[in-house]
Amino acid sequence: MAKELKELTPRSENYSQWYQDLVIKADLAENSAVRGCMVIKPYGYAIWEKMQHILDSKFKETGHVNAYFPLLIPKSFLSKEAEHVEGFAKECAVVTHYRLKTNHDGTGVVVDPEAKLEEELIIRPTSETIIWNTYRNWIHSYRDLPVLCNQWANVMRWEMRTRLFLRTAEFLWQEGHTAHATREEAEEEAKKMQGVYADFAEKYMAMPVIRGVKSESERFAGALDTYTIEAMMQDGKALQAGTSHFLGQNFGKAFDVTFVDKDGKTDYAWATSWGVSTRLIGALIMSHSDDNGLVLPPHLAPLQVVIIPIYKSMEQLNEIRERVNGIVENLKKRGVSVKFDDADNRKPGWKFANYELKGVPVRLAMGGRDMENGTIEVMRRDTLEKETVPVEGIEDRVQNLLEDIQNNIFQKALKRREERTITVDSYDEFKEKIEQGYFIMAHWDGTPETEERVKNETKATIRCLPLDGDMTPGRCMVTGKPSARRVLFARAY
Repeated sequence: MAKELKELTPRSENYSQWYQDLVIKADLAENSAVRGCMVIKPYGYAIWEKMQHILDSKFKETGHVNAYFPLLIPKSFLSKEAEHVEGFAKECAVVTHYRLKTNHDGTGVVVDPEAKLEEELIIRPTSETIIWNTYRNWIHSYRDLPVLCNQWANVMRWEMRTRLFLRTAEFLWQEGHTAHATREEAEEEAKKMQGVYADFAEKYMAMPVIRGVKSESERFAGALDTYTIEAMMQDGKALQAGTSHFLGQNFGKAFDVTFVDKDGKTDYAWATSWGVSTRLIGALIMSHSDDNGLVLPPHLAPLQVVIIPIYKSMEQLNEIRERVNGIVENLKKRGVSVKFDDADNRKPGWKFANYELKGVPVRLAMGGRDMENGTIEVMRRDTLEKETVPVEGIEDRVQNLLEDIQNNIFQKALKRREERTITVDSYDEFKEKIEQGYFIMAHWDGTPETEERVKNETKATIRCLPLDGDMTPGRCMVTGKPSARRVLFARAY
């Protein structure tokens, strides 16, 4: 067993430390010299690139185009939409000067006090303000609508308590910003993009999600409605995996984005925004991985298949290489990412453990006896099951196995969520079960006061009002007041 695995904290012992260990040891990311920021290492970035590629294709299939807007936002822009600025004010990083100068004692550089900006600039926490100020120049008539833009970018939110991928001061994401002629079109857009995120989470991340609407206190700052997808991690906590916001005409009014409609009347444009971030890599890790390392769904694994030779001489290695080259080429032709690792600087045992740690879905191994018998060893990462099979037809077997692994880890995650989602009617039972890591469907009286009380007393929040949840009226578990429906409570990342 490789040293890296020996040092991986078991999930049952300390789930939080297990996660931190795994991110570091699997070479996904590390803390940077800048407090609260991370370095995404090549293997971690390769996962993000696959996510980007798939999502970008989905956005374009739904009519969206990519653009890029400035990183720096004039402070006055954030003042134009009251709820928005209130929501982000405490997280903003502010640029106040535009120049440095050499210190008078020659020890380094200092901020030049003469270079103070006339107006401070905010490093974008999100781009609604700068984009809607721009849309004012683009939109004049109903013929200019809809505007369907997406931006791949970095953002800065000054976080005090950070955790790699899950919560960092700077992170990568995409943010869609659309403008529409009618309320109905904008609401349809917000719901559509929630569906795109849910489809991606389930079909590619193999992560089951609950689609819902946020309560008023949990909405995005400046939104009329926030549509969310919520996933359960292995420790029973929820993770908000993607959000899509119906912004109404708030930003249209704040930035005076008006258009002349088909009847010749002037109206404000209707808005949406939606986004997912590198937090999805954290979700991927916590949804599927185990005490041996990462478990990656084949649809997102940077490397889907690794082939490791076991040999005693260079002559034997060359024979294995000659036999394996055809397998590699055939798998590549089928769109499978595959690597034949014949590097002689590591022993096969180390390679086995390393690729296990990195979550490569399928491992093939071939030795001298396999050459004689026309066989090859196959191991699947999700179950760690091994079998020796005929090398003939191995390409079909591998391709089918990759799809089976993808489906199996989704079903495993779905079963876990179903087993740990319960209906509760009393507050006492709620307090007991929330400690045990359950998703809880319970009645709530709809007031922010009750919501805040539950949060303060149990650390649980209303994750969403599920779109397909129980709509039967009842009594609030806390106050006994009438409740229109059950909502989803959980502790969350």
